[in-house]
Amino acid sequence: MTTAFEAHDATAAALPAGGALLAAYRPGPSTAFFSGPEHTLLAQGVRRAVPDPAEATRLLHEARTTASDNPIVVGAIPFAPGRPARLFIPEQVRRAAPVGEDPLLQLPMDPPRDLAWTQRPVPAPQGYLDAVAEVVRLMAADPELSKVVLARTLELTAPGGADLPTMLHRLIRRDPRGYTFAVPAGGDATLVGASPELLVSRRGRNVVSNPLAGSAARSTDVAEDMRRAAELLESPKDLAEHAFVVDAVRRALEPHCTDLIVPERPTVIRTAAMWHLSTTVTGTLRDPATSALDLALALHPTPAVCGTPTDRARDLIGTLEPFDRGLYTGVVGWGDAAGDGEWVVTLRCAEAEGDRLRLYAGAGVVAASRPEHELAETGAKFRTFLHAVGLEDTK
Repeated sequence: MTTAFEAHDATAAALPAGGALLAAYRPGPSTAFFSGPEHTLLAQGVRRAVPDPAEATRLLHEARTTASDNPIVVGAIPFAPGRPARLFIPEQVRRAAPVGEDPLLQLPMDPPRDLAWTQRPVPAPQGYLDAVAEVVRLMAADPELSKVVLARTLELTAPGGADLPTMLHRLIRRDPRGYTFAVPAGGDATLVGASPELLVSRRGRNVVSNPLAGSAARSTDVAEDMRRAAELLESPKDLAEHAFVVDAVRRALEPHCTDLIVPERPTVIRTAAMWHLSTTVTGTLRDPATSALDLALALHPTPAVCGTPTDRARDLIGTLEPFDRGLYTGVVGWGDAAGDGEWVVTLRCAEAEGDRLRLYAGAGVVAASRPEHELAETGAKFRTFLHAVGLEDTK
């Protein structure tokens, strides 16, 4: 059976430019777009819905029409356990080279439509500051509570709503090496985003995970920008936060991998808006029957999006966040019947439906956290989407 990765490698020179699939994308309940550093996918038509990720492997094998057929499952898995996934096996999959490598991406493009967006933060900034302070207080009383990721949302509303293809285009231009996606989110809603974080990929027996935790906002001043990156690399608070995540990834992958390599210290990577502490974990799969999706489910949720210990952090998130995360901080990507695939953490994302665009951003709260710093970090993370719709200021 030829895997999707192998098909990409074998035909890389013949693949169309990724911009062709971006231009062909139209939002809808049966269309998914996924672009990463290695390739671009456009999935169309629903052959079969997959509400339970645990059933994906069986349903993929049932969907095969010939011995060489290698269907994929694509879509998103929610943050909370027990909620139905937004996954489906498409009727048609078109593949292309990475959109970020398309030279046409460098041509000037029209600005976003000049819409009168209204902004409503949920919770209000003071509510978020109070929630962070409450978590810090609880940590002082309970040393076993090491980290809780608290999020907030920013609801944008304008007549006609966002132009999703244009938004995707602007997100890719802003971070061409990231993972950009638009997948059905239920009903007429679409989950659209540009995640910097690879939860896990499987290519044959090669496994890669790239956890990110610990962040600093970028600066337009070059010297200040470099200072912030260097400061992040030496920040005890951010290094401790990052270590929680890397250790959780190591423990989740150890049962499934041999030759697991976990670097001792993180590096920094950058997006247009943020610096992040980054560690690339690699290993060799023990059992070829273990799929990329199986690995993603074993890893999800990492402390980067939930906290430590997981159950206690999740309970606090449910108590302190005045909204349902839905697909935010879940998993989005694709996997094929051969077991290969790419699944990323659902970050830097928004849910679009009608006139409304709901943005999400979170920050990891640890004992050394200062509420005003976590509020500023979430504000900086909102900038990815505010730029995509032609706004820059947050509330």
